[in-house]
Amino acid sequence: MTVLALSSGVNELALVVFAIVLAITLGITYWAAKRVTSAKEFWAAGRGISGVQNGFAMAGDYLSASTFLGFAGLIFLYGLDGWIGLAAAAASFIPMVLLLAERMRNAGKFTMADVLAFRLKAGPARMAAAMGTLAVSFVYLVAQMVGAGVLLQALAGIDFALSVALTGAFMLVYVVLGGMLATTWVQIIKAGLLMSAGVVLTVLLLAKVNFNPFELFSRATDQYPDGDAYLTSGQQFPNAINGISFGLALLLGTAGLPHMLMRFFTVPDAKAARSSIGWAVLLIGIFFIMTMISGVGARALLGQDAVEASAGGNLATPLLAEELGGGAGTVGGDLFVAIISAVAFATILAVVAGLVIAASGAVAHDLWATVIRKGSSDEREQVRVGRIVSLSLGVLAIIVSILAGEEFNVSILVGLAFAVAASANLPALLCALFWPRFNTTGAVAGVLGGLLTATILILLSPAVWPGPDSEGSPVALANPAIISIPAGFLCCWLGTVLSRERAAEGTYHELFVRSEVGLGAER
Repeated sequence: MTVLALSSGVNELALVVFAIVLAITLGITYWAAKRVTSAKEFWAAGRGISGVQNGFAMAGDYLSASTFLGFAGLIFLYGLDGWIGLAAAAASFIPMVLLLAERMRNAGKFTMADVLAFRLKAGPARMAAAMGTLAVSFVYLVAQMVGAGVLLQALAGIDFALSVALTGAFMLVYVVLGGMLATTWVQIIKAGLLMSAGVVLTVLLLAKVNFNPFELFSRATDQYPDGDAYLTSGQQFPNAINGISFGLALLLGTAGLPHMLMRFFTVPDAKAARSSIGWAVLLIGIFFIMTMISGVGARALLGQDAVEASAGGNLATPLLAEELGGGAGTVGGDLFVAIISAVAFATILAVVAGLVIAASGAVAHDLWATVIRKGSSDEREQVRVGRIVSLSLGVLAIIVSILAGEEFNVSILVGLAFAVAASANLPALLCALFWPRFNTTGAVAGVLGGLLTATILILLSPAVWPGPDSEGSPVALANPAIISIPAGFLCCWLGTVLSRERAAEGTYHELFVRSEVGLGAER
């Protein structure tokens, strides 16, 4: 089996398809920019997105580079272990639909901090929530931009650093000019493109084995160095604790992702929020099945020789597309890999735009307008600050992504972001909605405790210390979730029981009624 090399030259077809996708999305941004004049339009798309539209946008938000590139790459590299992570990610919408969707829509306005500030002291609660939002958004943002850099480097033959810079530049155009409205429609279109590309890829792949999935799995095990071990656990995580921790981060992390939570504020009411979850789960479930087939197919068709060329698994899907189209250097191969890679690039652009929107809302709405200006700033000022924050965060993310390099598998980086979200944001959010005794001290302690625990364990983990190819890290856990999530809940409990705040207990019942029935919710 010959190793495919996407980076051997410039793929002109890929650049043409990239240009078409960018032209469409920039046209949407121009259209949206003329309609964004208030804070509600900038951060919540005017609350005019329907349940079906928001479901497609949520799917577009969630089906990121970690799914389209990273998870397929993990299944290509490790078999069953990669599939376990995919299954955990698919199940992650269960806590969202059961615990958060309608309640968040009824209780909040623009960000998750609105829910905490409703019954707690606004200043400390918003500062803590903003820290959690910025931490999660930044780690996730770096993961997506690394994936984009790998794609552009492989297809256009340009330097990784320049690839990341171009990705960041287009992302900032979407956010700074079009806000949530442009981001939403880019995500909707991207979800449609992604589903279409996944269907075509899956059909062509199954056609290679006469639509017999068992034959596909059989070929994959034949191409794996350890044979049948491909279909057993322990290839990616020889220590089962690491696998459990990674799965736990994906299972609970979605409910703490700020850019996903913000999607509940773009719909007109709680019914539409519930409907959007249903559509998102349907689309994501179908796509995850196709992702699993793609990962197994990459192993079956490309074999072990393609491992090095796959750039840590990130290019397994484009390499598979090239093979299915006829191979390297053929018109069909070049065209198919161009389409698949352009869709993946659009995926990344939409996700990073959503992340920057969430981060800008945390600073401009939660910190600037409420904590610093104490409610005296108007909406135009908030939007202006939000755009400045978006620009600053984008530049910082470009620098850190370049320093991180292209060898990190984006799914592993995203797993770390999910761990921070589940440890810092989710405990405080659930306690605010369901625990009458919960107070401001508990919220601050929970967010900071979960955030610090997750951050310290990540910095001491094998992926960071002393480096991904080194040994001797102080902490053996590849993902901190199994420790940091309980730590977040424990800090919420300790901070609450060691302090007293009667006002927080008094407003719980008002928040509960509002979250359940929508009385007084933002329209």
